[in-house]
Parts: sequence; structure tokens; C-alpha cells
Amino acid sequence: MTESGTKPGKAVVSGPAPIVVLVEPQLGQNIGMAARAMGNFGLSQLRIVNPRDGWPNIHALRAASGADAIINGAQLFETPQSAIADCSLVFATTARAHDQAKPVQAPEQAAQAMAGEIAAEGKVAILFGRERWGLTNEEVALADRIITFPVVPEFASLNLAQAVLLMGYEWFKHARDGVLPFATNERSQRAAKAQMQAFFETLVAELDRVEFLRPPEKRDTMIVNLRNIFTRMEPTQQDMQTLHGAIKAIAEGRKGPARGGVLDSDEAMRLRALLAKDGSGRMPAEQGPVRGLARLLRRNTSDAERVLWKALTKDRRFAGQFKRQTPVGRQIPDFVSFPLRLAIELVGVNETDEVAKDRSERRQWLEARGYRVADIAEADVQTDLERALAAIEQRMAHAAS
Repeated sequence: MTESGTKPGKAVVSGPAPIVVLVEPQLGQNIGMAARAMGNFGLSQLRIVNPRDGWPNIHALRAASGADAIINGAQLFETPQSAIADCSLVFATTARAHDQAKPVQAPEQAAQAMAGEIAAEGKVAILFGRERWGLTNEEVALADRIITFPVVPEFASLNLAQAVLLMGYEWFKHARDGVLPFATNERSQRAAKAQMQAFFETLVAELDRVEFLRPPEKRDTMIVNLRNIFTRMEPTQQDMQTLHGAIKAIAEGRKGPARGGVLDSDEAMRLRALLAKDGSGRMPAEQGPVRGLARLLRRNTSDAERVLWKALTKDRRFAGQFKRQTPVGRQIPDFVSFPLRLAIELVGVNETDEVAKDRSERRQWLEARGYRVADIAEADVQTDLERALAAIEQRMAHAAS
């Protein structure tokens, strides 16, 4: 992970970069703030021409806010000519037209020219003038090109540190190709269309219950508009789980996962594991907790379970064959066909060792009692439902033979 923040005394890390030349700066605070701006954008070489209040300056060090290395490494010069004597390309920053026959560039154009010169192993300097009146005509004449900022003409004067910061920003942006120091971390994969469709069908069904989609002649248009709202969001799988849970909670007037919320697959597996342990040694007829958990799981299906259950109930190949979240002894497989003695278990994408162990024990328990167990990946259900259904159909054929 990239470190961020300001670390006092830490040297500025940068490659070859332009030299900042402050011509007769008046206040130590402005020098310090200019150094801080330099540190923000990888400019480490500071040259100061005849500072009014002398050097070193404690006010500059305090205002640098951690850019101590730049302040301590600053070089002093008596004249602008001596400060730029070893440079091959010099820019003068000014807000005023000096009527000199020199190229005038915006900061972005100037940054490109600087990069080219430095790549050719040249030295580049940028002259910044006094706080009160900037650079003189004679000092501008020392430069090869002029940099001016696109500002309101009636209020064109910039603070010294602001000017350094703007130029430093354009340089750094060009040198780093505009790459940002960090980006948003994706915490969940983008929702599959099947997951979104399952959510949307639930939403429309609940809206129909409260007669929201009316008048009838506008119903189709309203549904299209609602669908577009969610597709524009490009929701993640976690977004869909949250939205689905919210719709169910509102519709059922209940709170929390125990009374209508949505459990993800890992949470459901952990609950099964706890109940299996608690119910050990009991006769099936005495397992009230198992039946209670089965009801809980039926009310709180995961997205993959919801999508697969819809397919199993509507597809003629499977209609009437399976039950969902129904106890088999003290175990509760995701889906079970009692006539075929076939259980279907959904395997989560990020299944923990604890959940995998519990699922393995459940498989052994079911197989010991004559059930076949088919493991189906949740990812297949959400991204390639037909593939998952084909696998189930194949296992059904084996069970029937």
C-alpha cells in the first residue's frame, strides 16, 4: 500500500525535475509554503535569490510543514543570472504582459516542454517573482519562455506558494501520466444479470402488492424506468444482497436476519453447523430447532439460492422434484429430492475452512443414509445458470438409474 501524509524531515522522493527559483522573496512564511507545495509534487531543488529577511529563516522552516529537506537544501544566490547559469531552459512566471518576443505558454504546455528538455539531459529552471510585484522586465528577459496562468484578468495576482503549487501540479501530472495515488477498492464483484433479475422481480411483485405501478397503462413504462435506475448504478453482488434484504424487510415489516433479512451463504452454513452440533444425538421428531432453522433459511435465502429455486420450480425438467431448505434428519441441504434421494448443495465463492468442513460432514451424513449429494458452485448459478441446471439434470439421471 502506498504511504500517504506528511512526514517531517523526510527527503522528497523524485526523479529529475525542474528547479524552482524564488527571486527576492519577502516573507519566510511564503518560502516555507512554496517548499511545501514543491514537496507535494516531487520538486526538490530550491534556489533563492537575495531573500529580504535573510537566510536561514525559522518562519520558512515552520511554514514548510514537513518539507524540511527542501528548506535545508535550498541554495542562495546573489542574482537571478547566477541562479540559472547552469540551466539550458528557463521559464519566467508572470501575470503581466511584458511585451517581449517570447513564447507564452500555459502551465500544461510548459510542463511538456520541461519534460522534453529534462529527458535530453538538460536543466530546467522556473523563475518566480516577488510577492508584491513579481519579476522585472530585465528578469523576464533572462528566460527562454513565459508561463502565465489562465486567471480572471481583473484579479490575476497569485500568492507565491500558489503559483509554485499550480506549476508543480502540472509538472507532476505530466511526469506521472496523471496516475492517481490510490483508487477505490472493489469489495464485491459486479452483480450478475440473473441476480439483478431476481431482485427486480421481487421489487415489482412488492410494488404490485401496494398498487404502486398504476395507472395500468403506465405500468410498463414505470417498470422500464425503475430497471434503468438500477442498471445505471452497475451494482455489485453485495449491493444486490443489501437491496434485496431491504425490500423483503419493508414488505414483511420485520427487522434483522432472524425475521426476514438476507443471510449470505457462509452465514447460513455457520447456522447449520451450530444447529447440527446442538442437535447431535436427538431423534428427528424431537428436533424442533432444526425445523425452526429450516423456516429461517427459507425466509433468508441467498441470491444464488433464490435464482436456482426459481429455475427449479419453473423449468419443466425439475418442476415438483425438489424442496428447498427442508430437514433431512438433523441436516438441512439447500435443495433435496426425496423421491430421487438427491441433495443439492451450493458452494460459495469464498468458502471458509469452517464452512467447507461442515459441508463435508453433512455430505458424509447424507451419503451414509443413501442420499447422493451434488455440489453446485454459486458462481455458476449467478453467471451460467444453464450450465448449473445441466449438471443437476445429469445427477438426476444417475440417481434415477
